[in-house]
Amino acid sequence: MSSGYRVMVGVKRVVDFAVKIRVRPDKLGVETAGVKQAMNPFDEIAVEEAIRLREKGHAAEVVAVSMGPTVCQETLRTALAMGADRAIHVETTKELQPLAVAKLFEKLALKEKADLVVLGKQAIDDDSNVTGQMLAGLLRWPQATFLSKLSVSGDKTALEAVREVDGGLQTLHVPLPAVVSCDLRLNEPRFATLPNIMKAKKKPIDKQTPESLGVDVTPRLQTVSVDEPPPRKAGVKLETVQDLVDNLKKGGMI
Repeated sequence: MSSGYRVMVGVKRVVDFAVKIRVRPDKLGVETAGVKQAMNPFDEIAVEEAIRLREKGHAAEVVAVSMGPTVCQETLRTALAMGADRAIHVETTKELQPLAVAKLFEKLALKEKADLVVLGKQAIDDDSNVTGQMLAGLLRWPQATFLSKLSVSGDKTALEAVREVDGGLQTLHVPLPAVVSCDLRLNEPRFATLPNIMKAKKKPIDKQTPESLGVDVTPRLQTVSVDEPPPRKAGVKLETVQDLVDNLKKGGMI
């Protein structure tokens, strides 16, 4: 692989992490109308890592991709202001479930001749945590998920990926092309400066649709009900360890 490879990075528009989530009256989702939305935090990390790869001379181009309604272009402009070179918007008003998103990414990765696809490990709205894995399966590419550190091998034909597992850290040697997903400790995303925000307005956004890519995005899953978690019960202050043991026994916990 040459030093000028192409990195494709996914960015999803979600309800801002600081907003208190409210369930819709029909209990089929959460309220998004009039609610502040922003780039998925894990995707911010993915964008930052892709830009760092280019700054280190490992990548020639960073292409940001978002899927959804027209307002997703605002999220793409944020990625462009952070440093992405150009963007692709797959415009649709239909609900996009993980399998449909993976199929769309598959078409774009092949069309753009991407060498590396970088995604956030999950979106904070649905917490599915499966899109990257599905995409790697569709492309038949190697994958590394939940990355906490990423580097390029000496011959630039593979990645050295460190991921967090239950027993500690696992290091993988991942030949390119590949799909990776980013965890929180991978990096600290940069803030977009005002000059870069202005420059981002002039960067190109290529518009596509599921139909133009030949992908059927019909939902395979049906949401039955969305409910708020039950309110937490008030805690009990205990005086001794024996009181704690007695309460645990009383509650059937031990």
